[in-house]
Amino acid sequence: MSKDILEKGAIVQRDKETYAIAPHIPGGIIDPATLRRIADVAEKYNAKVLKLTSAQRIAIVGIRPEDIDNAWKDLGMSPGHAIGMCVRSVKICPGTTFCKRGQQDSVGVGLKLDERYHGYQLPWKFKMGVSGCVNSCAEPWIKDVGLIGTSKGWRVVVGGCAGAKPRIAQVLAENLNDEEAIDLVDRIINYYKAHARKQRLGEFIEEIGFEKFKAEVLGS
Repeated sequence: MSKDILEKGAIVQRDKETYAIAPHIPGGIIDPATLRRIADVAEKYNAKVLKLTSAQRIAIVGIRPEDIDNAWKDLGMSPGHAIGMCVRSVKICPGTTFCKRGQQDSVGVGLKLDERYHGYQLPWKFKMGVSGCVNSCAEPWIKDVGLIGTSKGWRVVVGGCAGAKPRIAQVLAENLNDEEAIDLVDRIINYYKAHARKQRLGEFIEEIGFEKFKAEVLGS
């Protein structure tokens, strides 16, 4: 047992014998009943630990391969796409829903993006962060696409990455309302899918040039 099982959302662990599964928790927002169900499944299948991930999921770590299917059945939840060439869970800060510093509705916009794109297949893995203010708690500057709330609307940044070749995103547009920001994300993803090779968005932008990318995506 040495490979991830992509179709089951199962990631092989260091022991090469057990797996981690991570239910999808949009924005890291969860009700008590679901939290208890995750804990019950972890206990039932003798998981080694529950891990809060950087993508606002709860990974159940140390599941035996023969228990994976039943664990998912008991959870009654879809996998959080933690592996594969697709849009990963959208990282969301509390925004104006909860935080006194929030300037924009990061929860509302982030959940819409997560619902629309989580698991969407692309040329490479793709991460998004939505922060309700310039403190950028959802780390938008190191995401493929980041939204940052200001008093005038959304700032959209592109091309960030915290991987093996880290890079800071570039500002693509500013002062957008919710609908304009979501529409721009649509255009970014569609253009990337249609034209990129197997590469992160930042590498693709660097290859064709930021000004060309900006002109193509903004239609100017």
